Amino acid sequence: MADVLIQHIRKFVAIDEQDAPTILSFFQSITLPKKENLLREGELCKSNYFVVKGCLRLFFINEKGIEQTTQFAIENWWLTDYMAFQNQQSSGFFVQAVEKTEVLALHFHVEEQLLKQFPQLERYFRLIYQKAYAASQMRMKYIYDFSREELYHHFAEHFPEFIQRIPQYLLASFLGFTPEYLSEIRKKSVLKLV
Repeated sequence: MADVLIQHIRKFVAIDEQDAPTILSFFQSITLPKKENLLREGELCKSNYFVVKGCLRLFFINEKGIEQTTQFAIENWWLTDYMAFQNQQSSGFFVQAVEKTEVLALHFHVEEQLLKQFPQLERYFRLIYQKAYAASQMRMKYIYDFSREELYHHFAEHFPEFIQRIPQYLLASFLGFTPEYLSEIRKKSVLKLV
């Protein structure tokens, strides 16, 4: 299971074969059943999570009591409440398993030790965070640039693996739709194909 993380790290930086077991010793393996929370709003955000298998989502509950999904993470993606993690403060989000999920958790204080022992991982995390930030910027652009229907089609075209795996109500939450509106868009798409 942990070999997946080492392979991912090697896509960005070189690490010696003999260092892999030591690097992995800094991580805690966690298996979650569907809908179990890794983090709840108001809890101290202690860890960053690498998805080995499964899917996580980051969400908050708005003033109307509606869950608003802001991010998903599938295999080889990292997820946490980055602001709360960085500042070691209470989270404004939940992190929840969408399906049975296996993660490797990196505790904040352990991360500091890891980076001191393996400085090349500073570059790894910098590149990962840059990619995540760029993706977030593009998502914001699409929200402002595309119609709701275009947003769905763009997402479906570029991330078909999510369309197959994510329940429709969670996908609607991520795209800023009601499940009913997403259902209408999908029906229109099917009718165009016929």
